[in-house]
Amino acid sequence: MSTRKTTAFYGVLLVVASLFVGMVIASRFDLTPASSAQTIAVPPMNSAPINGPLDAQTFRNVAKMATPIVVNIRTEMKAKGQDLTDFFGGGGGTPDDLFHRFFGGPGGGAGGDQDQQDNQGGRGNGRRRQREQTTRAAGTGFIISKDGYILTNNHVVEDATKIEVALYADESDVSYKAKVIGRDPLTDSALIQLVEKPTHPLPEAKFGDSSQVEAGDWVMAIGNPFGYAHTVTVGVISATSRAFPVTNGRFNDMMQTDAAINPGNSGGPLLNLRGEVIGVNTAIITNARNEGNIGIGFAVPSNTVRELLPQLHQGKVIRGRIGVQVLPVPREGFEDFGLKSRAGAVVAQIIAGGAAAKAGMEPGDVIVQFNGRPVTNSDGLVKMVVSTKPGTSVSVKVLRNKQEKTLNVVVDELDLEAEQTVARRPQGNDQAAPQEQAAGSFGLTLENVTAQMARRLRLPSGQSGAVVTDVDPDGPSAGALRQGDVILSVNSKAVSSAVEAARELQKVPSGRLAQLRVWRGDGEVFVPIKKD
Repeated sequence: MSTRKTTAFYGVLLVVASLFVGMVIASRFDLTPASSAQTIAVPPMNSAPINGPLDAQTFRNVAKMATPIVVNIRTEMKAKGQDLTDFFGGGGGTPDDLFHRFFGGPGGGAGGDQDQQDNQGGRGNGRRRQREQTTRAAGTGFIISKDGYILTNNHVVEDATKIEVALYADESDVSYKAKVIGRDPLTDSALIQLVEKPTHPLPEAKFGDSSQVEAGDWVMAIGNPFGYAHTVTVGVISATSRAFPVTNGRFNDMMQTDAAINPGNSGGPLLNLRGEVIGVNTAIITNARNEGNIGIGFAVPSNTVRELLPQLHQGKVIRGRIGVQVLPVPREGFEDFGLKSRAGAVVAQIIAGGAAAKAGMEPGDVIVQFNGRPVTNSDGLVKMVVSTKPGTSVSVKVLRNKQEKTLNVVVDELDLEAEQTVARRPQGNDQAAPQEQAAGSFGLTLENVTAQMARRLRLPSGQSGAVVTDVDPDGPSAGALRQGDVILSVNSKAVSSAVEAARELQKVPSGRLAQLRVWRGDGEVFVPIKKD
């Protein structure tokens, strides 16, 4: 081998050896960059049946085992409010939504102690003026990993500018800063992580199988109601699969319990008799006389939250949407749709520009199959859609005028915030128009659509129909139709006046369905009504 070649060979060998040694040294001293594609380990789930005797030590043992995983979460957030002469005066605060009403506090704090401090100091001079306030709230969470990951409710940490966590193992005045990793308003779930870590090791929650929970099962709730840290309450599962309204038009299956849950419990664990998490306490029902527990509390099933953990760790939960509003198939009269049983989901409204609209779906269609799977009911359809990856092309089988059609729908991505902020413009009321018609069997009063009505109701140019001016609260149309609705067709027959609409409604046999297309707001809605 020539001298030049030998020199080159040893030069390459030296470079390779240097790289190898460098990698070894770096690995010993943790100098190599960490992978940015880290994932969270989903906690294991115990699906074994719960058996064995219940004795005087059972609940004590569960409390001793599970209490260390429960944390107290205190948050601060900025809110615009009205400064009144009273320090805690009304008018100030943040938007009032479902969870805020249940838990009575800005930020959905679910948290007994809530203060609003005027950043400018003092009580003011008695005049109302807008100023920024610091709102404090408290809730609960529980530790799911030694890395300091904690599960809680979205409404506990939503909009928080500061999060502090107090642990059971520390003194009451010791707390640690935390940050939000990911939130999901639809299941009211949130994953946070300790920024500051304690010197002692962190305990980890164990998970049970919430799908095996049944009404009558014993459960325990641990949380921080009204600021009383690590309070233990016991009860039973009152019901499972409660369709619970989370946002407008969307529901989440919840477990109902009579274990005492109060403001401050939100985000804490609901435990089985092995001390395993089978739910995340989320909401309570209260009445005007009692702001606390009346024996009706709700928890998100643990299986629901566990499945979302990888996406929560990534910061965002991605779901599918096809852009329809659906109704259950009516209990009576389902044969009028061409159905052999009460299975499927009735399309009430098509969202303009959505996936269903692009695929040619129409109000009044009955979705009987989605992506090759039968649709048993409207709730089942929603679950299938939201669990479908956006961008997926799926076949959707519908019944239209009793004829089967197959549509190809490309699933959109659900933007929950945009969906909930769509403006709902108030509908105008015109003075009485001529040719008022009564559809007594349906409990309706109808009138012709005037030009002024058409403009105020934003009817498409050239569209006519019969406007609903009154709905009998005890009639069959109550809850289905409202003042300002414009009936466009009855059982696929277009109507252009109140007389025509009343005539077509009169043709519907008693006990059968009138399938109506109605203009409401900015679009068409399908409304089935059974005739008395």
